[in-house]
Amino acid sequence: MITQSQVLEALSKVMDPELGKDLVTLNMIKDIRIDGSNVSFQLVLTTSACPLKKELTDNARNAVMAVADVSSVNVEVTSNVPHSKGLPERVQIPGVKNTIAVASGKGGVGKSTVAVNLALALAKTGAKVGLLDTDIYGPSIPLMMGKKAPLQATPDGKIFPITNYDVKMVSVGFMLDDETALIWRGPMVMQIVKQFLVDVMWGEIDYLVIDLPPGTGDVQLTLVQTIPLTGAVIVTTPQDLALMDARRAIKMFNEVKVPILGIVENMSFFVCPLCGEKTEIFSRGGGEKTSQRYNVPFLGHIPIDTAIREGGDSGKPIVVADPSSSQSEAFMKIAEAVASRISVIDLA
Repeated sequence: MITQSQVLEALSKVMDPELGKDLVTLNMIKDIRIDGSNVSFQLVLTTSACPLKKELTDNARNAVMAVADVSSVNVEVTSNVPHSKGLPERVQIPGVKNTIAVASGKGGVGKSTVAVNLALALAKTGAKVGLLDTDIYGPSIPLMMGKKAPLQATPDGKIFPITNYDVKMVSVGFMLDDETALIWRGPMVMQIVKQFLVDVMWGEIDYLVIDLPPGTGDVQLTLVQTIPLTGAVIVTTPQDLALMDARRAIKMFNEVKVPILGIVENMSFFVCPLCGEKTEIFSRGGGEKTSQRYNVPFLGHIPIDTAIREGGDSGKPIVVADPSSSQSEAFMKIAEAVASRISVIDLA
């Protein structure tokens, strides 16, 4: 007769290669059921975007199949994104498990494009995702996400996010028309950023992606001083000027003890639609070299592509407009890498 202890013993030999521990120790096995020679159980991953999902599932199934008298194994794969440990002196956002800052040292590197498509890619894995636009002077999320509606609030000032493509959003752009310029001094900007951080009714969110303004100024400092950031994604392009500013952003987050989840190199290359030739317009390899220099993960390359630009302009980003494209695949791989990195930070 097959016992639960036999099943657990077999699964205790299956390692998660990223976390370096076995599935039983990591508490990833739930609800073991034995019906004669048939065994079923839940494999609870730390993220729905786990790139090792198939490998872990197959290894767990094979391990139990090797138990004497087992004739069939059914593995139900689910996920439970852990809460970020964060820093205890920061204010937790109610319902939000992890906060991801998307930053760049300078403007014009496609940071908002990466933030938007990262959020959408995470949502496509089944995660609950929010997108916060803290670029107060240059809000672009409403245009890129194809949604224009006024923010609503409760009488006590709690803000309801706006939803599109299964992503909840907040941006000062929802409070303005397309031609209104915000002429605010620093204290007013800090006040609205703090309100967006602590007074939004997000509900249950696995990942809150925060699109930061370029640079290392007041908004960035307000962010890291107010909430416990899980980590930061640094966006750069391959040329030396962008890389120099990206390194400043890395150093800033290191100084305030925010983990760097990795570097994304945007506009890495251009593929001719006629001949298929790849041209590296802005040099090559800079993002990878920077990741090696600062010992942070390199998350991936994003090409220069008309479809990516058109998606942002039309309000239907590439991950939504053409999910099977190579461009969308690049964003999906980056989302998987970010989610995996967060799991390592939280559970290692």
